[in-house]
Amino acid sequence: MLPDLAPWQASRDFRRLWYAGLISNFGSFLTFVALPVQLKELTDSTAAVGAIGAVELIPLLVFGLYGGALADAWDKRKLIMWTEAGQGLLSVVLLFNALLPEPAVWPLYVVAALSSALVSVQRPALDSLWPRIVAHDHLPAAASLNALRWTVGGVAGPALAGVVVAYAGLGWAYGADLLTFVVSVVLIVRIASSPASHEAAKPSLTAIMEGARYAWSRKELLGTYAVDLAAMFLAMPLALLPFLADELHAEWSLGLMYAAVPLGAMLVGLTGGWTSRIHRHGRMVVLAAALWGLAIAAAGVVDDVWLVLLFLTVAGGCDMVSGIFRGAMWNQTIPDELRGRLAGIELLSYSVGPTVGQVRSGGFAAWWGIRTSVWSGGLLCAGAVGLLALCLPRLMSYDVRTNEHATRLRAQREAAAPAPQQA
Repeated sequence: MLPDLAPWQASRDFRRLWYAGLISNFGSFLTFVALPVQLKELTDSTAAVGAIGAVELIPLLVFGLYGGALADAWDKRKLIMWTEAGQGLLSVVLLFNALLPEPAVWPLYVVAALSSALVSVQRPALDSLWPRIVAHDHLPAAASLNALRWTVGGVAGPALAGVVVAYAGLGWAYGADLLTFVVSVVLIVRIASSPASHEAAKPSLTAIMEGARYAWSRKELLGTYAVDLAAMFLAMPLALLPFLADELHAEWSLGLMYAAVPLGAMLVGLTGGWTSRIHRHGRMVVLAAALWGLAIAAAGVVDDVWLVLLFLTVAGGCDMVSGIFRGAMWNQTIPDELRGRLAGIELLSYSVGPTVGQVRSGGFAAWWGIRTSVWSGGLLCAGAVGLLALCLPRLMSYDVRTNEHATRLRAQREAAAPAPQQA
């Protein structure tokens, strides 16, 4: 049940990148809570808070796919480093605005859109770098450790943000986020360069379409995208949490609500050794996504705030299980020269869903109420995932031991030299 530390022990660059992500994620989660809280204070509108997803959507669509092409054609480490520095500059803007006597609303949306663009460029480079610095058989363990890294920041960041925003002010949250980006950039600079492979295509529409055609030919990959889109679009309630805390007369619980989903994910990461022994990854993706929806529905029905926190925690654990096995399927079957472009498509699948889901949940809440928006979305998610399972036999039958793409890539990695960098 304990985490498999093989990637950590074998690769120095894995450790550096892991620490960089841990630190910057902690700061990003501070802003993740502070920004919707500030919008709520300035507008008192569920639709205005949900609109954050709308302004993030277009950058995701445009830069997600192009960012994947860039990741295949450019040095991945440099892309990660410069986009991280750009995120730090956006934290400066948020800090300056928060310190004004009358903070403006429009900079919050501008920063959200620009941050979405930078993340869309960075994530394909980051996701396609892991398989280069981790041995093929260690990739499921690396996915679990990366999940743990994300969730540690996801638990500590929101929990601390609730206290910081309430007692110190928004400026402190934004300032702390800026500091974490500075530390992260220093760590990333020390990672070995990761230039494009010789077979990689230059960034262009033709290169993007090549990646899309490959994804379309892999029905099991399409299944993972479809399941995740359905789960996040229909059952992502994060934009409603400030209003849900008010409705439950538990304003003190807002930081805990934001931390509950990452807490569930962290518990899975801390006990993630079992994931390396699961071979039918597609079935686990479907099962975990359906349970995520049911847990969100339960959180929308109960009246006790502690039960809400419990079900949000369960939902976070289910989402992380789904994410671990999606990542294992992608990393163990996609050729190196296509990793960036496929990571761009992957980014759209797990980012567009939550982004549009914020708009859906905010709109539903404005029409039918906060609680109804939450529980109805969870039930719709469970039903949609069940329907997709019936329509996606290639996903349900996927087995990493026999899948032709996984066995071919495993053979290529075993024959390649040199081995991953040793500690």
